[in-house]
Amino acid sequence: MPLNILIVEDEAAIQELIAVNLESAGHHALRAADSEQALAIIRQALPDLVLLDWMLPGQSGLAIARHLRGDERTRSIPIIMLTAKSAEQDKVIGLEA
Repeated sequence: MPLNILIVEDEAAIQELIAVNLESAGHHALRAADSEQALAIIRQALPDLVLLDWMLPGQSGLAIARHLRGDERTRSIPIIMLTAKSAEQDKVIGLEA
């Protein structure tokens, strides 16, 4: 069953690579380059999954994750954080969000 997957990634090449792979697997890729676009898409239609870059212009992916978890409507949407951060503390912060 195809999923609607929101990719929130400001690097166009990375966003395209992820989208092409998801679409070739039969899923529908929704795309946002920043937090404003992501939240607008989520307000219109809830995705089945959010692939969320940690470091975005404006509001961070971490802040978006916290926002989604704090909202009854979006609380149960699975989130996968995409990040180059590898410090143990960063992993803990990401999991807590």
